[in-house]
Amino acid sequence: MLDRIRIVLIGTSHPGNIGGATRAMRNMGLDDLALVAPRCDPKDREAYSRASGANSLVDAARVHDQLEEAVADCTLVVGASARSRHLPWPLIGPRALAESLPTALAPAQSRVALVFGREDTGLTNAELQRCHRHVHIPTNPDFSSLNLAAAVQVLAYECRQAWLATREAAPAADDDAAQPFGVAWDNPPASHADMERFFAHLERTLTTLEFHDPDNPRQLMARLRRLFLRAHLDSMEMNILRGILGTMDKRLRDTAPAPRDGE
Repeated sequence: MLDRIRIVLIGTSHPGNIGGATRAMRNMGLDDLALVAPRCDPKDREAYSRASGANSLVDAARVHDQLEEAVADCTLVVGASARSRHLPWPLIGPRALAESLPTALAPAQSRVALVFGREDTGLTNAELQRCHRHVHIPTNPDFSSLNLAAAVQVLAYECRQAWLATREAAPAADDDAAQPFGVAWDNPPASHADMERFFAHLERTLTTLEFHDPDNPRQLMARLRRLFLRAHLDSMEMNILRGILGTMDKRLRDTAPAPRDGE
């Protein structure tokens, strides 16, 4: 379970925070780190100093230009948010998030990304709208700002506690009650890359239908993102939706008026 949880840091400005995050990860048994457009040298001496022996995680960290690249193969993306947003999104606490991970990671192909924003400004609204859920660490409202590495430590700790709980509660392999009929889902969850291709296709089709006006969007695509990410589609459901959009596209092309001479 822990080996399929990825920590994603966006726009980190201080190499010490990268090192501190790797130390927190190694403490809790996590080893998958992705950096998106870091604003510092991830291999700076300060990163290794703060890693306190977790140097291999600093060395292995993958660097991406965009969030979409860092989470393309993930099936659940959770953004850490310290402030409320104009458009509410499914919100969960660290303990509840961790307790949901065994179910989210039950399919063999599944992978979870925990996304953390910049030290000064956090995650943008656009970045948060690419997450299935938001997680909020309930700190003292009179002093709520958390160091980046400390925030990683909190969520990594909760992930480890959930993992330990699954080990303690694991039934015997020959226990017939361990796998009751109908528990296993019939298709793997759709990946983040699949979802982004679907959203791009949906926006094109809605624009052709003149239901969506890109010049006056009125949060339409943001609300549709919230709807479909909340549904947590599997791969077959995704194929069905893409098929519906493809059929709509064909009908739109077939019924479009033929160009007049000279056009």
